[in-house]
Amino acid sequence: MARLPVFSLGSLSAAALAYELLLMRLFSIIHWHHFAYMVIGLALLGHAFSGSVVLLLQRHLLKYFQNVYPVVMLLFSLFAILSFQWAQSVPFNAEEILWDWRQGLYLLLIFLLLSVPFFFVGTAICLAFLYFKREVAKLYAADLFGAGFGCLGFVCLLYLVPPREALFYIAVLGLVAAVLACVELRLERFNLIAVVAAFFLLQWSAAGLHLHISPYKSLSQTRLINGTRVVAEKSGPLGMLTVLASDRVPFRYAPGMSLVSGSEPLPQLAVFTDADNMTVITRRPDRIEELDYLDQMTSALPYHLRKIDDVLIIGSGGGNDVWQARLHDAANIVAVELNPQMVELTTLREDDFVSDVYRQPGVSVHIGDGRDFLNTRQQDYSLIQLTLLDSFNAAAAGLYALNENYLYTVEALRLYLAHLQPEGYLSITRWAKMPPRDTLKLFNTALTVLREKGSARQHLMLIRSWQTATLIVKNGIFSRQEIAAAEAFCEQRNFDLVYTPAINAAQANRFNMLREPLFYESTQALLGPERESFVSRYKFNLRPATDDRPYFQHFFRWSSLPEMIDLFDKGGASLIESGYLIIFATLGIAVLSSIVLILGPLLLLPRSSSVVGEDGVRRRDVFGYFFAIGLAFLFIEIAFMQKFILFLHHPVFAASAILTAFLVFAGCGSACSTAFGNRYGRHTAVRGAVAAIVLISLVYLLILPPLFAGCAGMAMTPRFVLAITLIAPLAFSMGMPMPLALDSLAKHRGRLIPWAWGINGCASVISSVLAALLAMQFGFSLVILAAMALYGAVVFMFPTPHKAAGIQS
Repeated sequence: MARLPVFSLGSLSAAALAYELLLMRLFSIIHWHHFAYMVIGLALLGHAFSGSVVLLLQRHLLKYFQNVYPVVMLLFSLFAILSFQWAQSVPFNAEEILWDWRQGLYLLLIFLLLSVPFFFVGTAICLAFLYFKREVAKLYAADLFGAGFGCLGFVCLLYLVPPREALFYIAVLGLVAAVLACVELRLERFNLIAVVAAFFLLQWSAAGLHLHISPYKSLSQTRLINGTRVVAEKSGPLGMLTVLASDRVPFRYAPGMSLVSGSEPLPQLAVFTDADNMTVITRRPDRIEELDYLDQMTSALPYHLRKIDDVLIIGSGGGNDVWQARLHDAANIVAVELNPQMVELTTLREDDFVSDVYRQPGVSVHIGDGRDFLNTRQQDYSLIQLTLLDSFNAAAAGLYALNENYLYTVEALRLYLAHLQPEGYLSITRWAKMPPRDTLKLFNTALTVLREKGSARQHLMLIRSWQTATLIVKNGIFSRQEIAAAEAFCEQRNFDLVYTPAINAAQANRFNMLREPLFYESTQALLGPERESFVSRYKFNLRPATDDRPYFQHFFRWSSLPEMIDLFDKGGASLIESGYLIIFATLGIAVLSSIVLILGPLLLLPRSSSVVGEDGVRRRDVFGYFFAIGLAFLFIEIAFMQKFILFLHHPVFAASAILTAFLVFAGCGSACSTAFGNRYGRHTAVRGAVAAIVLISLVYLLILPPLFAGCAGMAMTPRFVLAITLIAPLAFSMGMPMPLALDSLAKHRGRLIPWAWGINGCASVISSVLAALLAMQFGFSLVILAAMALYGAVVFMFPTPHKAAGIQS
């Protein structure tokens, strides 16, 4: 007799979740971060479509369940590799989506191709639910348990192998699930030869797998230069680092260096994170004077205002800013870098190239997050410097619009200023894009923080070169001597003053001339009484980022889109944030797919009992219930995962801890749901679970920010334990509404289980994208509040016979 296939189902779910996370990493390398949301959507689309197929073909599929169940697992393994290979061959270019209608079709094709492996996973799960419908709570728990451990295992796997190789191991886990399925179902004709053949087919497929990186990413463009070669590569959960040397055309990376400088950069190696965000490792100088070119950059301004002794550099990367501090005789230089592999690369030996920047006298390096470092230290600094690490091309195209960044929020600037010595400086350098965006948003953020303490005019200074702009915020009032020093610094290097407490219009827009002095006029408007009006009318979003809405590079405004399109053939394309619009394109695909997948199968069903089924179960209740919890579950999961990034330092760490906790403890809730339902009645159990979800979510909205600040001194392992402990009760409660409703359907209208599964999957497709868009516009707290409202609504839509809606079922 066949056993309940909990181990095969759990293994398959682990492989599917790991595959989903791996696709997010691969698309971050191939394209950009915003494709992560597309990957979540396509995974859930595959699940949703499987529900529709099983609904229509359930009689035939159930008849051959023992054969179909392991076969679809084998198909997942095979298509996990093939679908990704095929998707890479689609000539999609995100930068052309606004003016080439074919790109929308290409995006849809990629979406559909990559949903195929998830379709097979969803089919296996849905069939198991239908075949063992009296044990659906245990199977749903196995599904969640497996997915949770798959998430944790994926992060461990990235420490061992690069993302491209990880794809093979995840596909093998799908084969393992197929073998376990045959054992659990006691298949006497289990064909080992088929599994072995599939294994070698996977090996052959994976061997020919190469990543086709976007030609617009910095690494691709740099590789076009003759003589470039890869000298080292490191891969881990925090990114894939690629080191390039250039034999014929040496790297000369010095962003915004003065055009009248007579200095020449030292030999450099270029380092790319996920094929973009170039930084450099500079060869150790024989004499410190050889670093003089670093004094020709806008970021050198603080060292000319007064003597700097204690420097904190956040995001030190390859160490250029450390060399700059060494050039200016800073006695104590503290560098904070999140990725330990970046620090390891600075010890690289390549022919006669040696850097060892972090081994220099007076330099100490700390691995971790910059804000967390400050929260755990009592020391104050005479200079806190935020480095320039992102790519100019990608930033200018708006491709970082969906990247969460907690270094430029209002709360972050408050923290930096709190750790400055009296008369100390905060220095932040950004790309000087046109029309002005980053610079003005940063200036407005500093104004917001300073005005909390009173006047802001005397504490700010802003300069720009042809490529970069540097903002200085002082813990004190700028003196006449400091202003004169800044004016001399800019005069000697042909940099433009944008703002000083003593600036006048004649001093602005002198060297890197614009038709209008946009930077000067904009900063004056931000400082004036019409600040709110200016921000509201400006073509780009200049509202300061916050920890609840940490999208510093989200500048898009819908009101400006028609004008940008009108200017399309005059350079307007560069003003449109393509990353933000791709998310909207993904949402459109998700909505259209969901309509087809939900309503289509319903139209194909017999018209009898189209509104109220046997035993009085209304389809509108089934639709509303499973659609609402599909939206709400992902809303809460994504919002809390984002909130915990600040606590756990990096999206990968937050995803591994929070997703694992949500899935594993939701599995525990699912496993216990039958007992609760039998004791109190399913509808009553749902009410209790919803009440717990709403109460816990509301409490966490209030206590998490101060709790995170109070736990800043914790090591990483206790942080993980605390994060999982906090999520556990919430996830346990969230694991109950789905299996309780499926149990009710199994009792009253079992044949609608696949449809309910598909509805839930389609809602989740929409939820994954919609949560990101809502967070960008209104913040993560509103996303959580919306989820609370949706969970509250499901109490009134529980799929039970309508005549007994008020009776425990």
